[in-house]
Amino acid sequence: MKFSKKLAVLAAAGLALMGTAACSNGNSSSSSSKIPSKITKKTTVVFWHGMEGAEQSTLQKLTKEFEKKNPNITVKLESQGTYIDLQAKINSTLQSPNNLPTITQAYPGWLWNAAKNKMLVNLTPYINNKNVGWGSAKASDIRSELLKGAQIQGTQYGIPFNKSIETLTYNKDMFKKYGIKKVPTTMAELKSVSETIYKKSHHKVVGAGFEYLANYYVLGMKNAGVDFSSKINFSGSTSKSVINYYADGIKKGYFRISGSEHYLSGPFANEKVAMFIGTSAGESFVKQGVGKKFTYDVAARPGKYTIQEGTDIYMFNHATAEQKVAAFKYIKFLVSKSSQLKWANATGYIPVNNSVINSAAYKSNTSLKLPATLSTAMKHLYSIPVEKNSDAAYTQLNGIMQTILSAAQKHQNVNNAINEGKQKFDAAWKQ
Repeated sequence: MKFSKKLAVLAAAGLALMGTAACSNGNSSSSSSKIPSKITKKTTVVFWHGMEGAEQSTLQKLTKEFEKKNPNITVKLESQGTYIDLQAKINSTLQSPNNLPTITQAYPGWLWNAAKNKMLVNLTPYINNKNVGWGSAKASDIRSELLKGAQIQGTQYGIPFNKSIETLTYNKDMFKKYGIKKVPTTMAELKSVSETIYKKSHHKVVGAGFEYLANYYVLGMKNAGVDFSSKINFSGSTSKSVINYYADGIKKGYFRISGSEHYLSGPFANEKVAMFIGTSAGESFVKQGVGKKFTYDVAARPGKYTIQEGTDIYMFNHATAEQKVAAFKYIKFLVSKSSQLKWANATGYIPVNNSVINSAAYKSNTSLKLPATLSTAMKHLYSIPVEKNSDAAYTQLNGIMQTILSAAQKHQNVNNAINEGKQKFDAAWKQ
């Protein structure tokens, strides 16, 4: 994942969905009995995506492999640039539904209005169809939490594809140098280890930081027993406790934010920070930055929960019956065991199916640290609930937290920033 892509992942959600026109194609669901069992004529599937670099080249290779196995189906890959660009293109084209692609990568929050206006295909009948799908969701072998994360109001509109989670990346050599014998598994341990490293390094090395501030807040609240919703009291005691954990660490110097550097993988590679919590999809950049300077490793994110990130594949309802079947066959191929193993090893994204996650073929990939620890790291997955304006509220969090933690960095009282943040947070839910 390119740094620009990583930034786009966070920023993309900030583009609010415009009002959408209802599709003239009626109901968004199809019964299993009405689904054609075969593709008997040449059929083209248009796929909008936001993949770049190794991700795009791997997607192209997989697509050619699929087309070779399915000569009646042509998949037209159309790159839309970054996720920001992709969301903007979807957003503008929803006004002219017939110009939409057959399928697209997307976060579910982007498509809230599209689902409400019956512009998406309910994929459950395709999943349950034994000729086209797997016969059942369980038979698909796709991780159930990932499947649930691709639902909008309980309907299975998406199939997980390029997914990642948050993990803890740490400097093993530095741990040894400062006598750290246990990788932190709780937030209390993370604080303790960070304080120790900061003190023993004579304030030259910051203990830790969180790369994605919105995720920090959401998971902090979830680990405190509070789901992400409009009912959150941002200035309440639980919320303040989550915020102050990070703010206090910044004031005292053992925590930091990415700030103008945008990502913590750079300071980590330069040995300015001992640990950071960020996307698992960024490990290839960590590996490149670290080189042979020291030994790093990847562990589960401290706390019970981690968050699932990355996009799913959604299908638009304007497509013909043949295009829908062809598209689902293609999606099924992309999330097959063989394809997911190739995809994960080539891109650093996590496999979406259990058989690959737990396979020796995946765990034996020594070029990355993640495969060996993934099954443990994703034991408890959390997804941002897909509700009206949840995407906007989630996106607003990054700026809100940035303002609060910047105040802490200046040794200012953060209560005023929290109260201002509450106003913005509540407004995002109510827009």
